[in-house]
Amino acid sequence: MCMLERLAFCAAMMIAAPVAVSAQTPQFGQPIAPADVAPWDISIGPDGAGLPPGRGTVAQGEAVYAAKCQACHGEKGAGRPNDRLVGGTGTLAPDKAPVKTVGSYWPYATTLFDYIRRAMPFQAPESLTNDQAYALTAYLLAENGIIKAGDTMNAQTLPQVKMPNRDGFIMAYPKRVDRGRR
Repeated sequence: MCMLERLAFCAAMMIAAPVAVSAQTPQFGQPIAPADVAPWDISIGPDGAGLPPGRGTVAQGEAVYAAKCQACHGEKGAGRPNDRLVGGTGTLAPDKAPVKTVGSYWPYATTLFDYIRRAMPFQAPESLTNDQAYALTAYLLAENGIIKAGDTMNAQTLPQVKMPNRDGFIMAYPKRVDRGRR
């Protein structure tokens, strides 16, 4: 083969090889429909977007807490063996040992609901109904003196709760906050 034929052969191979390789690439997966993603998209943001239907009262939350939370978080959220959930107000100061609880640390009631619904109880995450998650959120907010004992939490009332430490956080990347998400 002469040099010109070799160059022509090499050029033809360089053009044909990527086409042949891409034709042999496995075609794993398939496009996913929004309805298939919806059960996994359970995040709740600070503004309450995505809160599910349901409702819960402080009294209902107290019963759920006694049955599902007290063994780990102690009576009325006092802690032991796991994290304390109640109290700590005023401890997030430079001259004090911080006690990070629902009442002293969490900036949004909606993200408290989100955490309870996703991760609690520890031995059975995502096992609570929406009503139970709303009720537990109401109970913990009331125990911390943030809402009244007669209040009901739901998708409309929960985002309106003003947490004591809402303004206690500094945005690390303020320009990146709004990325067109909900």
